[in-house]
Amino acid sequence: MRRQPLPAHLPTSFSVASARAAGVTSSRLRSADLRAPFHGVRVRADARAASSAEDALVDAAHAYAQRMPVGHFFSHVAAAVLWGLPLPLEVVAGRALDVCVHAPRRAPAGRGVVGHAVVPALAHVVRHPVHGIALSTPASTWAMLAVVLQDDRDLVAVADAVIRTPMHRSDPAPLATRAQLGAAVAAGRRVGAARLRRVLPRAIPRSRSRSETWLRLILVDAGLAGPEANVDVVEAGVWLGQVDLAYPALRVALEYEGEHHLTDPRQWAADIARYDRLAEAGWRVIRVTKAEVFGRSDDLVERVRRALGQAAR
Repeated sequence: MRRQPLPAHLPTSFSVASARAAGVTSSRLRSADLRAPFHGVRVRADARAASSAEDALVDAAHAYAQRMPVGHFFSHVAAAVLWGLPLPLEVVAGRALDVCVHAPRRAPAGRGVVGHAVVPALAHVVRHPVHGIALSTPASTWAMLAVVLQDDRDLVAVADAVIRTPMHRSDPAPLATRAQLGAAVAAGRRVGAARLRRVLPRAIPRSRSRSETWLRLILVDAGLAGPEANVDVVEAGVWLGQVDLAYPALRVALEYEGEHHLTDPRQWAADIARYDRLAEAGWRVIRVTKAEVFGRSDDLVERVRRALGQAAR
């Protein structure tokens, strides 16, 4: 039997209530070309497949939002992903949606949902300017992540992303200020408040990625001086490039080698040319891998320590 086409105005994900109001029958809503990720929600089975764990969570949030009651909002990991904040893959992949309400309302429950109920002072709520979804503010979201993120460096990485200042005209404005992050910690009794107070002073506004934050903190925790982040190298009035981390007085730069060179040959070629320009100008460029940052970093620390010692002679 040929399926009745769905009304054209129904989006990729829609509520059963809106479909029924548009005349869609119950049997049509049970058809194999529709998925039911949440009670009362349908998603067209031919919808694009998510390209990452973050995209999958965003898609799930848009689907759940079709049935989300007034007063409910996304929080914790779901809110962090919607704000574009950097989280470890293991925290995001396969994660149910964090859905929150203000106490004394009862925490939401259901398939695919992690429910939370918090006092209003601990979770300020806004509507996302792009997604149009209710969620905790960036500052509240960061504070909530203290119960999710196990490593202090990840809490710093999120704080770095929240207070990041624009370096180019196309860069967005900061999501929040350092003062707003501090206010979120001081808003009331919060699980993880001591950790939040400890890590907040370590956040800087010029870090542009989780890997940069981790690399910077690894060096500082090893007793080395803290490098400057995203430094523009200018020699004789000529801009040679921007480096991830640097000790400018010693002409030592650190570059995190991500996986972009495997997928973007042009960017990789541009990076090689930039390294050559820096070397010709007397800079020592230390290239750092993912395994060194997120695995054993002892050898990395010693490489940097030796380079700084040699440059200081």
